Amino acid sequence: MTPAWRIRPAGVADVPRLRDWAVAMARETEDKALDPATVEAGIRAVLEEPRRGAYFVAEREGVPGGTLMLTYEWSDWRNGDWWWIQSVYVDPACRRQGCYAALYRHVSEAAKATPGVCGLRLYVEHHNAAAQRTYESLGMADAGYRMYEAPTR
Repeated sequence: MTPAWRIRPAGVADVPRLRDWAVAMARETEDKALDPATVEAGIRAVLEEPRRGAYFVAEREGVPGGTLMLTYEWSDWRNGDWWWIQSVYVDPACRRQGCYAALYRHVSEAAKATPGVCGLRLYVEHHNAAAQRTYESLGMADAGYRMYEAPTR
């Protein structure tokens, strides 16, 4: 029997792996080349200032297999926080083995147990049908929004 995924908060020792996974995810999903130093500084900024978010790592028998980051958005409509799932990455050797599902269940259970959290959200590329199927299989639904942005740097 395959051992279960164990979910834990990420720490400073995870930064190089999280950086490499973020760079790989951007290349895979959006064909974007990220600057590893900038990504590493961004990950460290979250770990140093928990109000910005939190990273979680899924591991099996001590071997990390995937990650996700949570960020927080206040909703005046709901008088609560949305937890945004971001920076999702599962190592190719660990895909289709329940790694992301374990991460999702972990944050979903934590959200339900945390007063003031009104739900989970994430965004996904329009063409990423495999990810969309995964999210739908876990009970998430298309919220019907398009995302717009105006970068300032």
